[in-house]
Amino acid sequence: MSYTVINPATGEAVTEVAHLDVPETDAAISAAVRAQRDWAKVAPADRAKALRRFADAVDTDLERLAQLETANSGHPIGQSRWEAGHVRDVLEYYSAAPERLIGKQIPVAGGMDVTFHEPIGVVGVITPWNFPMTIAAWGFAPALAAGNAVVLKPAEWTPLTSLRLGELALESGLPEGLFQVLAGRGSVVGERFVSHPDVRKLVFTGSTAVGKRIMAGAAEQVKRVTLELGGKSANIVFEDADIERAAATAPYSVFDNAGQDCCARSRLLVQRSVYDRFMERFETAVQGVKVGDPTDEATEVGPLVTQAHKESVAVFLDEDAPVAFRGSCPEGPGSWFAPTVVTPERGSRVATEEIFGPVVAVLPFEDEADAIQLANDTEFGLSGSIWTRDLARGIRAARAVEGGNLSVNSHSSVRYSTPFGGFKQSGLGRELGPDAAEHFTETKNVFFATE
Repeated sequence: MSYTVINPATGEAVTEVAHLDVPETDAAISAAVRAQRDWAKVAPADRAKALRRFADAVDTDLERLAQLETANSGHPIGQSRWEAGHVRDVLEYYSAAPERLIGKQIPVAGGMDVTFHEPIGVVGVITPWNFPMTIAAWGFAPALAAGNAVVLKPAEWTPLTSLRLGELALESGLPEGLFQVLAGRGSVVGERFVSHPDVRKLVFTGSTAVGKRIMAGAAEQVKRVTLELGGKSANIVFEDADIERAAATAPYSVFDNAGQDCCARSRLLVQRSVYDRFMERFETAVQGVKVGDPTDEATEVGPLVTQAHKESVAVFLDEDAPVAFRGSCPEGPGSWFAPTVVTPERGSRVATEEIFGPVVAVLPFEDEADAIQLANDTEFGLSGSIWTRDLARGIRAARAVEGGNLSVNSHSSVRYSTPFGGFKQSGLGRELGPDAAEHFTETKNVFFATE
């Protein structure tokens, strides 16, 4: 069985990718078990060197990876180049982890107590189609650093860069079977990761609905999970904010990657006293966003990933949708969708459900308490932004908003050197940051009697 990869900007076929079945998946997991046993015995310094060689291999292949991502996912070429560089940087960052998985000495009576960080074994990483390279690296880099083997299942729509990273891992000298990319259907390969007893941890990024099923399946074996799921994040603009700057950056907080981002600030909350002033500047900013050919260096936003996904986004904008204004996009072949701004009622579907496209709902609020109530009136809690010149208000609001990744006077809150994860139904566990490799280990406690 195979899948035809389609270029979302042209609608043309790119290549065919073979899908694995259950026996092939089981064989790959068995190979990972064998490779992990040897990898765990490698000295930390040597594991670190191997990861740096992997990073170097990615570095020499940046342009090829970028071109693959643009053809497969429709990401603008500048964004794709950044993403390829990000994979290299994440590998370099976690190459320091093997030598820093330091246990503790705990004071006890009658002896000495110490802890060790032991690798879990085989880690199954299931990635989404919106950021194939970057999110894959967030899982496999710290897992490998901690002494685990990784089996990675990319999304069916966007497997090409992940498959190339698997090739680069081997070319860099990583052992056969240690890091494998297994293309296939979620109902086959992904489900087998959940049910196979030798896959000891699952890392999943995707929809909340699928995340719940994975969590339930993992419970059968008390299998560890890290889940990064949906979002409907708020971008809160208070009346004392730098309105010009907040309006100028707001399009990029939601329309980057054509809005296909779980961290997208897709609810724009603006204090009523500055609402009209903000909207005037926001409209100018939205109409200035360049949507077009992703191979063009000047393009800021490309197409949606598939025609099927375009249709799922369009469902939210029926003839009764309160559209305030739109940006522009190409016509003709491709999954194009213009940046769209709506002004819905509180509690409406477009204001509460994750659309996962270039659509933002703008809602006015009265005061700080109203803004916090509105920001938290959702089952999600992944990210968000707060715009204010009042430092105390920025701190209060950041503590009060129920989200895992917040920024004040910025539209960006995700960095590989800081923890990433969600509150409520946006996820479970944390990725990234200096302690990420420890999340791929078991803590072993050992007491040595001295009496």
